[in-house]
Amino acid sequence: MSDFRKRILITGASKGIGRAIAVTLSQQEALDITCHYHHDEQGVDETIALMNRSASVKKINFNIASYLEVESQLSSDIAANGAYWGVVLNAGIKKDISIVSMTLDDWSTVLDTNLDGFFNVVKPVIHPMISLRKGGRVLCISSLSGSVGVAGQINYSASKGGLEAAARSLALEVAKRGITVNCICPGFVDTSMLDNLDKDSLKNKVPMRRLASANEVSKLAEFILSDDAAYITKQSIHIDGGIG
Repeated sequence: MSDFRKRILITGASKGIGRAIAVTLSQQEALDITCHYHHDEQGVDETIALMNRSASVKKINFNIASYLEVESQLSSDIAANGAYWGVVLNAGIKKDISIVSMTLDDWSTVLDTNLDGFFNVVKPVIHPMISLRKGGRVLCISSLSGSVGVAGQINYSASKGGLEAAARSLALEVAKRGITVNCICPGFVDTSMLDNLDKDSLKNKVPMRRLASANEVSKLAEFILSDDAAYITKQSIHIDGGIG
């Protein structure tokens, strides 16, 4: 139907890439966008303030690492507002440290958020998405680290590599429903995640000799979520300036 409005959930929308995707998608008036946050409500409010005011926007709060909390919040939200047509799994954390110094908490916290978070969000949204019979999109924000590995990021690399494998398998399960599942794998993006690193040194590692902007990633996400990308699925698309 021509009046069908696509609901999009963006996890980790309080800053960085998640914020950029939310702002970019808000230019499309036919979308209803839900911005997720956990601790940073001020950040998500700032994201919403930057979005196109003509778009339909709401916010939702849950700890992505807690299945019971995610399931409760998303099931209630879907019951009240309808199924999601698209989900952007962007929320993630890193705890960079060498394996010699890495603790079990350093390992499990990153895996619980970045990898378990995929299951925790997808599980309650995927059946309602299928039931819409309108196709759909699942887009995971992965990382160059999950493909090539980065020293000091064994936990992060494992979580992102697992995320991509899970996404490929999900793509096969839902392809016949017209639902695509893809990953975007950014390299070094100029966001707060790099604030404690030497950005000039990072630039020297990139063949293009610069960092990506969050907006460059959001524009790729916008395309993957569009009707024009309906035949693209099970892909991990790198946006890394040539590193990968």
